Amino acid sequence: MSEWSDRLDRLGAKVAAFATLVDIPGKSSEIARIEARMAEGDFWEDPKRAQETVTGLKAIKLVYEPWAALDRGVKDTREMLALAEADRDQLTIDELAAETARLEKSYDQLELKLALSGKYDACDVYMTIKPGVGGTDASDWAEMMYRMYNAYLTRNGFSVEVVDMLPDEIAGLKNCTLLVRGTNAYGYLKSEMGTHRLVRMSPFNADGKRQTSFAAVEITPEIAEVGDVKIDEKDLKIDTYRASGAGGQFVNKTDSAIRITHVPTGVVVTCQIQRSQQQNRGTAMKMLAAKLQQLAESERLDELKDLKGERGTIGWGYQIRSYFLQPTQMVKDLRTRHENSQAFQVLDGDLQPFIDAYLRWRLGGSKDMKAANRDREDETP
Repeated sequence: MSEWSDRLDRLGAKVAAFATLVDIPGKSSEIARIEARMAEGDFWEDPKRAQETVTGLKAIKLVYEPWAALDRGVKDTREMLALAEADRDQLTIDELAAETARLEKSYDQLELKLALSGKYDACDVYMTIKPGVGGTDASDWAEMMYRMYNAYLTRNGFSVEVVDMLPDEIAGLKNCTLLVRGTNAYGYLKSEMGTHRLVRMSPFNADGKRQTSFAAVEITPEIAEVGDVKIDEKDLKIDTYRASGAGGQFVNKTDSAIRITHVPTGVVVTCQIQRSQQQNRGTAMKMLAAKLQQLAESERLDELKDLKGERGTIGWGYQIRSYFLQPTQMVKDLRTRHENSQAFQVLDGDLQPFIDAYLRWRLGGSKDMKAANRDREDETP
């Protein structure tokens, strides 16, 4: 068996596994059922329901049609390659080798498209970065993460708006919340939700010793409809404070910033982006509703546990990714095992390989965190 035949066989196995994963037979039956219904004379009598049906059909076809084209392509290419190899037709073999590489790339794109088809993946997001264990080093690490994400997001066409930013007294950040807008913002950034560990020679340690510090990232989709979430004003603790940083003379001299605590759950949101306290309150309430909706959905509980740990810990045992700057450079994701020895490139925003690896890891259906938790205990390179 030639290299290209072997690659086609492996690709065919992946395509078949994908069909099982997304229930291609079920999707085919559903397409036939909907198209039969659309052909009936009374289909458009209820325009709203008809439009919902059409939208649902398009969503199914977004997965089914690329899979069907890929499946046909793999089978046709395999048959033609077998004939070309039997005839020793090198020119045709070279053409089919190029087609095999194209089909492999198509499969990668199809896989990522499915990984970005979640309920909230198309939503814009609120990204919150906050320091954990590590003192001043952790606050400085939070600011380094802000710069890393800002570089990644702007480089990839997302818009970034600072909703809240609170500097630490010595260095770094106590808290930072960003509103990120762009195509599949939540779909991509959900990979970053969790505790991130930094190991380096501390610039804040007089002895120059190696320091470990932690910071956490929380990703909340900006949800237009918050379902059944109801917020009782009696459950809220609302504080106002003076906005910090740039924003104009009026912002800096008035208590326009808002902090809202939902007492039953302990969820806290802050906003100081607007000059008006009322506008900041509106944004904060929108963030709070989205967070409570997120908490209410069981599919998010594992990720929220990874973010805060059993007791709200942002420290040892809960990290999802480690960044080593000394003694060697290495960034290692403890869920997907993806790693990069160019740590400073990652800190400059080279995050897409980690995000893509996470999306494929989730697509594989891996919800068992035990192996990753074992690695968290000791993964020094």
